[in-house]
Amino acid sequence: MTNTTAKAISDLMVSMGAQLNESLRLVQSTEDDAEFKRYRDSVSKIMTTMLLEIMNPLYTEHPELNPPELR
Repeated sequence: MTNTTAKAISDLMVSMGAQLNESLRLVQSTEDDAEFKRYRDSVSKIMTTMLLEIMNPLYTEHPELNPPELR
């Protein structure tokens, strides 16, 4: 993957992670605990897949793109 494409993908993944975290805050503040836990479990699966299947391989190939907060 070219560095330009890898940078764009990295930026998108970081942005999507932030958006998913924001969605967790929304659900936690507006729904009951059971609904929040169900939602959190689903978001956790998404974020784990993003990290293991997309981000880790990307940062292995392009370590300079790995954001400090993910090191």
